[in-house]
Amino acid sequence: MARWGGLLGRLIVGGVWIWAGVIKLPHPESSVTAVRAYQLLPPSVADAVGRVLPTLEVVVGVCLVIGLLTRFTAVLSALLLVAFIVGISSVWARGIAINCGCFGDGGADPDAFGKYPWEIARDVGLILLSLLVVWVRRTPLALDNLLFPSRPETP
Repeated sequence: MARWGGLLGRLIVGGVWIWAGVIKLPHPESSVTAVRAYQLLPPSVADAVGRVLPTLEVVVGVCLVIGLLTRFTAVLSALLLVAFIVGISSVWARGIAINCGCFGDGGADPDAFGKYPWEIARDVGLILLSLLVVWVRRTPLALDNLLFPSRPETP
């Protein structure tokens, strides 16, 4: 049963990553604006992160959905989500009202303080699903199962 839960977790988290990245890919400047709005990184680093992040999100999502390098990708997913929670918590603590930029749109948002708890809760849920995928190790319908077959256990 856990294996099927891992598959469901893989598909949910992977789908969210794909959606988040695909929305941003056509608008790299929006992604850069969103990363800059957090005021955590020097401008040149924020620009690079803003440009690379959408592609990374799509790659992580596709790898999870097709089950390629699943455990590694699930760990990477969890680490990215922790970074996003740190970023959201940071702007919240500093009184900066911005759209998280998670699904496009970055910059000022006067309603942000009411959204931050939900964004953090969403990301915690996605972390838990990512960790479930790591814990389960092998899930059905994963490309990993074809590329890296299980070794028979030795007595």
